[in-house]
Parts: sequence; C-alpha cells; structure tokens
Amino acid sequence: MKLKLAKTAVAALALSAAASGAWAQEHVFKLHHFLGAKAPVQTEMLEPWAKAVEENSGGKVKIEIYPSMTLGGRPPELINQVRDGVVDLIWTVNGYTPGLFPRTEVMELPFVYKNDPVAANLALYDMYDDYLKDDFKGVEPMFLHVHAGQAIQTVDTEVHMPADLEGLKLRIPTRTGAWVIEALGASPVSMPVPDLPQALSKKVVDGAFIPWEIIPALKIQDQTQYQIEGADKTRFGTTTFQVSMNKARWDSLPEDVQKAFRDASDRDWVAKVGQIWRDIDERGIKVATDAGNTHVTLTEEETAAFQTALEPVVDHWIEDVSAKGIDGAAMVEKARALIEENADAGMSN
Repeated sequence: MKLKLAKTAVAALALSAAASGAWAQEHVFKLHHFLGAKAPVQTEMLEPWAKAVEENSGGKVKIEIYPSMTLGGRPPELINQVRDGVVDLIWTVNGYTPGLFPRTEVMELPFVYKNDPVAANLALYDMYDDYLKDDFKGVEPMFLHVHAGQAIQTVDTEVHMPADLEGLKLRIPTRTGAWVIEALGASPVSMPVPDLPQALSKKVVDGAFIPWEIIPALKIQDQTQYQIEGADKTRFGTTTFQVSMNKARWDSLPEDVQKAFRDASDRDWVAKVGQIWRDIDERGIKVATDAGNTHVTLTEEETAAFQTALEPVVDHWIEDVSAKGIDGAAMVEKARALIEENADAGMSN
C-alpha cells in the first residue's frame, strides 16, 4: 500500500513538473537572422535581449535563436518571412529590401549620422511614433538600431580624398549606400554581408562600405589592407536594423507578455545597444591593425572634402521620399536635432 502511494505521489509530482514546464514555455518564439551564432550581434545583443524578455515574462516566454539563415532563405527574405508568419521574430537590415523602409533611411544619410550610434538609436526611438511607424506594416518592431557607421575598407587602395575612390567597385548594404558610393565616383555592388569575403578575395569588389565590427567575424583583415574613416570617428552614413515580430503574433499575446517585450526594448536598452556596437567596432579595428593593416584617419580638411561631395546624397533622398508623400526635409531636420540632443547620452554611455 505504501509503495502504491509513493508511486502515486511520484506520478503527481511528474505531472505537476510537466505542467509547470508547459506553462514556462507557453509562448515560444523563433528568432531568425543572417549572421553566425558566435557573431557579437547574437552573443552580445540578441541573446541578452532574449534573456531579459524571458525573465520579464516570469518564465512564460522562450525565444529560440536561429543564426546563419538556418531556417532557410537568404537575408533579403527575412522581412517577408516574419510578415508571412514563417518565423516569429527577425533581426535584419532594413535596406536589404530597397524602398520598403524609406523613412528609417534618414538615419543612414551621410553627415546626418556622423559617429554616435547611441544618439542615433535614441533618435530612432524618439522619432518612431510620429515619423517612422508607417514603414512597418505587417510587423511589430521590438527595437530599431544602427551600427557604428560605414567606413571604407579596401583591398589595396589608400584613400584620403574622394578622388581616390574613382573607378573602384565597392560593396554597399543599402540603396543610400549606393548613392554615397556613386557620389564619390565609385561603382556600388550590392550584396548581403556574408557574401563579402569571397567577393573581396576574387576581386569582384575592390573594397566595402562597412563598419569595423564585421572584420573578426568574416576575417576581413585577411582580404583588405586599408581601413579608412573620417576625423573623430566620422563615418559616411550608417545602416538601420530592426528586431521585429509578426504583427498577428504580437496582437495575439496577452498584455503581460507584451509588457515583457516592451520593458526589454525600452529607451535604456537602445542606448545600450548603441554602446555595444561601438565597443565591438573598436575590437574590430584592433583585429585589423594587429594583423598589420593600415588604419587611416582622415584629417579635418579631408573629412570636409567628403562632406562636400556627399551633400547631394541628402538632397537626393529628400527628393526621392517627397515623391512618396514623405516630408524628407522635416525628417532630416528632426533627425539631426535629436542626434544633437542625445549626444550627451552617447558620450556618457
């Protein structure tokens, strides 16, 4: 009799544990992205964010991260995967689908974005409701962010003035990047970043328009000799990214679970993300210089020459989005004002 009671108690405990486990994973999400599992974007941004959401939910949420497009497709397809509900969450480059996110391009423009990812992230956060949200049909953004900014990395060309780039073929991530390269007299070649090492090694491109952070992950130091940026870490624009959820999935969630996501994606978090990307960028350039590459920092005068050459890019963007009924001039003015307003946050983080 005692043995029977003991077995009944064990069975009851097992059922209780199973029920508890089921409750703990009541909401399971698949997060898909295009870089590797060991890339800093996963280890230093996506994993801590997912953990914060899970903790905020009291164990109700589980986020499974799938790197390197392991669920299928190519990087430009990520936004449709999440819109169509193939996956629940994605991290992607907005500009991988040209024209789909015209409003967030304002932060990519050269000398709108200069050198401060913290301030830019906070500006995106502050602009979202009034300026950006109409871009995000079919998804619910968790947070938007930028990287440390587009530098110039070349196989064998040292660059100090815009004329030094004439005739080169440079990889670009977005259409705004293409406009920058064209304004500098070079030819843009669009490709997702995982394709870059092979393109450099085969001289499909002479260089790339990309930040330092990608150097270690793709061993770019082995394919290039020169890493070039402006004075005071000035870059030639940046790239906007999103972590977004399928809209129908979001709308189906109870308020407490939505709050778990929102609390993990607040203003403090996007500021921290800016600092994460700044820090990994610094580690990236160190890898290149330790390998014997040349880190070129332009003088103030050389940087000013790039600014003069790139001013038409901002005008081009304003004209382009104005044709779509977007007040591009007002957006540029607002973005610049918010970046300046948040500059102290960027300096202090």
